[in-house]
Amino acid sequence: MSATDNTTASQPASSAEPASDAMLAEFRARILEASAKHTPLQLRGGGTKDWYGEVPRGEVLDVSAYRGIVAYDPAELVITARCGTPLREIEAALAEKNQMLPFEPPHFGERATFGGCIAAGLAGPRRPYTGAPRDFVLGTTLMNGRGEELHFGGEVMKNVAGYDAARLMAGALGSLGLLLTVSIKVLPRPTSELTLQFELDQQAALHQLNEWAARPLPISASAWQDGRLTLRLSGAQAAVQAAQAALGGDVLEAGEAERWWTALREQAAPFFAARTDARPLWRLSTPSVAPVLTLPGPQLIEWGGAQRWHVGGEAEAIRSAARQVGGHATCFRGPREQPNAPPVFTTLPAPLMAIHQRLKQAFDPAGIFNPGRLYPDF
Repeated sequence: MSATDNTTASQPASSAEPASDAMLAEFRARILEASAKHTPLQLRGGGTKDWYGEVPRGEVLDVSAYRGIVAYDPAELVITARCGTPLREIEAALAEKNQMLPFEPPHFGERATFGGCIAAGLAGPRRPYTGAPRDFVLGTTLMNGRGEELHFGGEVMKNVAGYDAARLMAGALGSLGLLLTVSIKVLPRPTSELTLQFELDQQAALHQLNEWAARPLPISASAWQDGRLTLRLSGAQAAVQAAQAALGGDVLEAGEAERWWTALREQAAPFFAARTDARPLWRLSTPSVAPVLTLPGPQLIEWGGAQRWHVGGEAEAIRSAARQVGGHATCFRGPREQPNAPPVFTTLPAPLMAIHQRLKQAFDPAGIFNPGRLYPDF
């Protein structure tokens, strides 16, 4: 089915609306009670990303039952769904129309939800070539700390106007309120994909990736580790074939390639699976042109050089190395509950933190939503 198919899928049926209204009333009652008592709430869908960010605190508010695709218009490339909708259901509905979530989100478990996907703001290998989750959010419905339903943005591109508050929710880890529904732009799946591999050291791989980035090549993913650069091409068959002829490299069989990129996205690849001790996993966001970083421990490079993973190392050394090249570092996975555990996210400059705190006060005046999940005093 093409991206211009006029079929519109709508779910759930109207008979399900009273149940959803009852759930909204229950959410509102829990939020108002928590606000009145200043009791923290831990917002949870599938719980597959509880390990991400600082240690979750508060009573669990389970939103996994608030699920269902509200509207899907393949012709407009827009899908709207409730926060508890399983991410696999979203992707299955899109696959039926030969479409996809552009940012290739990781699931990190079978129970991953649509709301958790947006709240975490994480993206997979395709991210530098298509965009991040926030780039595709068109509209959201949020329940704030006063129990009010707030609507931001719209459900089609032409209706998106005003302050871009909807995109604030991507990556906020539920700290601003309870995401109820999200409308997101989707894209057609590429008609052809091919994965190539090259034997290159890290410096040569970074140079090659930046040189290729300046050319009109249909690159959709890249990863380097242990002397091997893996590159994915996506697009029209003629474009992919032309790029293959220009670049060379060894072709990875289609099934093996799909498994390879899925394992990388889900952090089930050997690089991540081998981290069985208490050493932290660091994610460094750097300019793609940044040189090789001489840091101890295993490393893996994605996103054309803009995302660099390191295992182990001292927090200050890692963060200093990132700062020196104009980037920052996140302690993506680590021993969060140890007394001297490093902060997960890099501390924001005071002016930027002040903006965050004013937003928090506006959306969540009692400070009940996922407190401390992003920053200790937020």
